[in-house]
Amino acid sequence: MFYALSWFVIFSLLALWSLGAWAVHAAAVWTVSNAGALTGAAVDAEGLRLPEWLAPWVPPEIAQAMTSLLSGLAPAVEGLLQAMPALAGGLTVATWVIWGLGSALLFLLGTGLHLVIAMWRRRGGGSGPQPRPQVAA
Repeated sequence: MFYALSWFVIFSLLALWSLGAWAVHAAAVWTVSNAGALTGAAVDAEGLRLPEWLAPWVPPEIAQAMTSLLSGLAPAVEGLLQAMPALAGGLTVATWVIWGLGSALLFLLGTGLHLVIAMWRRRGGGSGPQPRPQVAA
């Protein structure tokens, strides 16, 4: 009974793990595949300015340095966004590897539970056959 219950829990966890991996993979592939549509967003970063209420508190040198940093990073971000759809295949491989490692750990957990139940039953904690008391005649 305990063996069946422990393996039922392990297989239920494996089903949840598989469903979670599939859902995260689907969301990540969708996001990476559609990242190329955001290529114009990096150009808009140059127009960012400090809010009016914050401008008096920030030295102009820091504001100028941040503006030049954002304008220098814009081409790099643009290139990354254009290269994102090509990374979807690598994301699939990574998902399979992570799913396989998690599944192997779940099966190791199931095997460990199986062994713990077996040792518990051997020590007399289980409901196995009990020896009959001998009646003297």
